[in-house]
Amino acid sequence: MAWRQQAQRLIPGTALSCVMAMAATLVTTLYGGPPFLYALFVGIAFHYLSHDAKTRPGVEFCSRAVLRLGVGLLGARITADQIASLGWSTAAIVIGAVVTTLLCGVLLGRALGLGRAQSVLSGGAVAICGASAALAISAVLPRDKDSERFTLMVVVTVTVLSTVAMVLYPLIAKLLGLPPEMAGLFLGGSIHDVAQVVGAGYTLGPVAGDHATIVKLFRVSMLAIVVVIVSVLFKREREASASEPSKSGPPLVPWFLWVFVALVILNSVGAVPASVASGLNDVSRACLIIAIAALGMKTSFEQLATTGWKPMALLVVETLWMAGFVLAIILMRS
Repeated sequence: MAWRQQAQRLIPGTALSCVMAMAATLVTTLYGGPPFLYALFVGIAFHYLSHDAKTRPGVEFCSRAVLRLGVGLLGARITADQIASLGWSTAAIVIGAVVTTLLCGVLLGRALGLGRAQSVLSGGAVAICGASAALAISAVLPRDKDSERFTLMVVVTVTVLSTVAMVLYPLIAKLLGLPPEMAGLFLGGSIHDVAQVVGAGYTLGPVAGDHATIVKLFRVSMLAIVVVIVSVLFKREREASASEPSKSGPPLVPWFLWVFVALVILNSVGAVPASVASGLNDVSRACLIIAIAALGMKTSFEQLATTGWKPMALLVVETLWMAGFVLAIILMRS
């Protein structure tokens, strides 16, 4: 049967990606640190296997289909009540930070001579939720020979910057004497990845940790809107770059985004039990780690180095802009 033959083609590469993801998770459990980064490094170490005829189909499957599933399941983290609990003023600050960071990425990227897609990808990764946002946005951008390499560079850089922020930003909040709620707004509104927000927030206490987590989840909820807008803006380029263009073209709203929105709605009306939501969150994280390992196998340090200093400089400036924007408004309000 056709499906059985297809499964047999996918098993070797998929199993390999899963083993690498488990290795990265084990290292994180034993020694701490970001599992995304570990998975990427392990994948890069086995770059040669991405060219093997046995493993290549499964690696491609994990870097695309498994990636999209992981992004879709992120919706299980979010409810409408969490968003409503922030209040209009806090929500406005976060929205302002996200929008201005995206604009900063586009304008500065153009000044540095980077492509429009690259500028949007870097800005979205910093503005929304780091590596997860980079992977989601890249899924609706046009593909070329450099797109996957650039995406991996963004994943590496935002993960490192997010880890640095997890250490430095709580110290800044203490130095400025921010109250717990404002410290949570600063951390949740400026650190890239969810895990680092949680780690930074709870070092300042449960109130700051809770507020930081809710603010961060509000940023994550904006992923759906950003991906739809990016999908609309790049629809023609995406169709032109498709290796097998169809009459209807790629869908304007990808399937994983429908999964994301459906889970947010179901979770908001209480249709998803807490245990199920927790399980879906774990599955989402596992899928994203597997996808990162597969993407790592498809690139190399030499390829990453060819992206140059400009994209990294862009990500650093975007990170500083977002943190400065949120912190400046907090200080003006206090």
